[in-house]
Amino acid sequence: MECPYIRVEESGAAIPLLQDVTTIGRGRFVDVQLADPSVSMLHAELVRRGPYVYVTDLGLSRNGTRVNGRLVARRLLADADVLTFGSARCRMGGIAGEELSADTELRRAATPELTRRELDVVTSLCRPALSDEAFVAPATAREIAVDLVVTEAAVKQHLLRLYQKFRIPEGPNRRVRLANEVVALGLVRPMPQSALPERIRPVPAKAVPAQAAQAVPAPAVPAQAVPAQASPSGAVPAQAVPVPVPAQAVPAQAS
Repeated sequence: MECPYIRVEESGAAIPLLQDVTTIGRGRFVDVQLADPSVSMLHAELVRRGPYVYVTDLGLSRNGTRVNGRLVARRLLADADVLTFGSARCRMGGIAGEELSADTELRRAATPELTRRELDVVTSLCRPALSDEAFVAPATAREIAVDLVVTEAAVKQHLLRLYQKFRIPEGPNRRVRLANEVVALGLVRPMPQSALPERIRPVPAKAVPAQAAQAVPAPAVPAQAVPAQASPSGAVPAQAVPVPVPAQAVPAQAS
């Protein structure tokens, strides 16, 4: 097969990639269907750009996408790379080879392999910094614990292992340096505010003053009632001044 293709290991089927984007998942309308419960309905995309092919995890599955055993968000692929979508394994073929520099090879191997729980921790760690808000620090251990519904001590143990895996030396702002490294390697990606869990979404913090601001005009009802009562009392003299009775009685007696 001359064009790039993906081979599903379970069935042995070799499926050629489409010209632009090839979708992968468990749904009925994807281009490469994988009948595995660990695969999401729309899991990932294989994108062709000239002779190059890269995989993009769509972030819609908790089981992620791996290239040669390493969890990725987006990665340029080479011939014979092994892709794992959830538990389903595939292998790339037909991709034109190209000499890569030593620096590129080093960066390809720099991403450590993470467990599912470690990926959850780094995702929760980086989520505030990847929101639309500017100058937001990564999540604290307590915030991560609330997000993942685990103890703060468990989160700290995971962070210690992540510091070692990503080779983050001790010192100030260690969590920030870990988050920067994770984002630089493409392990997590920005997501819209609407996709954030309710318990860590920053909107409720802004909603408190908004509700307070709406509650201020509520006591305006008595303020409106005061002039409403004053207007009838003021209307009585306005009607009594032009009473024409005395004016008509004088000429009647004179005649």
